[in-house]
Amino acid sequence: MGERLFDLTDRIALITGSTRGLGLAVARGLCRAGALVVLNGRDEARLQEAVADLTAEGLQAQGRAFDVTNSRQVDGAVAAIEEQTGPIDILFNNAGLHRRGPLEQLTDRQWQEVIDVNLSGAFHVARAVVGGMIRRGRGKIVNICSLMSEVGRETTGSYAAAKGGLKMLTRAMTVEWGRHNIQVNGIGPGYFRTRLTERLQADAEFDAWLKNRTPAGRWGEPDDLIGPAVFLASDASNFVNGQILYVDGGILASL
Repeated sequence: MGERLFDLTDRIALITGSTRGLGLAVARGLCRAGALVVLNGRDEARLQEAVADLTAEGLQAQGRAFDVTNSRQVDGAVAAIEEQTGPIDILFNNAGLHRRGPLEQLTDRQWQEVIDVNLSGAFHVARAVVGGMIRRGRGKIVNICSLMSEVGRETTGSYAAAKGGLKMLTRAMTVEWGRHNIQVNGIGPGYFRTRLTERLQADAEFDAWLKNRTPAGRWGEPDDLIGPAVFLASDASNFVNGQILYVDGGILASL
């Protein structure tokens, strides 16, 4: 049994916002653990490029374009996946965006789009997927939270509000769906080297501050997220529910 705890063979996983960065790294990790992964993004060309990259490595991957903020698109896409590919066993809510700026200067639109993608989007997709999980009596939902689910920094107010809300949405899902043998957990990445953090990586002062602030003394690499993702998607986490696993090099443990 032990050697199969992390085996995802014959499982189908949907990962939103997975055409690049951390989402694509998680997709590759789940594929290597045996899952068939359905990638998602809004850009059809980028989506198919990501699918082609994975299939060229001999991995099982498909693509499905939809906007997580549009509940009709979400419902239609989930129904199509389950009809054409099979039941969704694993959901990773990874789609997200950030709009930096002082809170008092954020426009209504800037505030709302961050909440819509990072928080409401996760609700839309989980709601669409969970019905099938309840009927089958099993499922895994992993919400990609953030350090900002616990702490804030200047100019990150809308993102912190959304990710803090996502932490509590994760726990609310646990309370309501745990009785159906559905495990709902979160992963809270720290600062990772991705395209979205290129500006921060290039800032020598910030780079030095981060490495000094992080007990591990470095930035996270996308592959650092694979082990925690496979754990929370697999039978190894069958009695883990409502938890946020912070993958941050120790930042939250240190003053």
